[in-house]
Amino acid sequence: MSESESPSDETPMTEFVDSWSDASKHVINSYFEANKAILAGMGLAGPEGNDEEQVQVEPPIKELSYGSVGWSMDRSADTREELGVGEYVEFTKLMTDADVHAFAQASGDTNRLHLDDEYAGRSRFGSRIVHGTLVGGLISAALARLPGLTIYLSESLEFKGPAMIGSVLTARCEIVEDLGDDRYRLTATVTDDDGNQLIDGEAVVLIDDLPE
Repeated sequence: MSESESPSDETPMTEFVDSWSDASKHVINSYFEANKAILAGMGLAGPEGNDEEQVQVEPPIKELSYGSVGWSMDRSADTREELGVGEYVEFTKLMTDADVHAFAQASGDTNRLHLDDEYAGRSRFGSRIVHGTLVGGLISAALARLPGLTIYLSESLEFKGPAMIGSVLTARCEIVEDLGDDRYRLTATVTDDDGNQLIDGEAVVLIDDLPE
């Protein structure tokens, strides 16, 4: 060790490990909060949950198992027979910090851009942002609300802008082509509450009858 060095000097690796450790603790703590939020949305809040957390939200359509406070949907057709070019479905939800940390834990995508405030603050975005794949998942959520049993076959997405934590996002899917054999091609977009388009793309789905 040279005279200019001391045991307290931090190397870039040490700084990285310390920063990553802080981010990991944030992930773990937020994971437990996310689990509480998810359970609350399902009406399964623990004994410490307040009355609002314990309210179970019925799904808006029978294809889904449950709903959550703050989720909303709109669709132009309520039966498979009505589906055709021009019919659409929309799904809207608030993207919370708990959503981001739960997704990081579930997917393993612990990119510091989504989890570390200081690190993300030095990025081009100026703050943490929602995972792009999580934002794209709203399209899947919208498609699940088409009448019938929706089976996702393919998608092609272009990410046009970041989704900020705390923003309200809306996914809209509109049928643009009937491919036959109960298959449809749809446009697939996600916009934020300021009207900015974050995702532009398309999807192909197969829509079966609901199981007995």
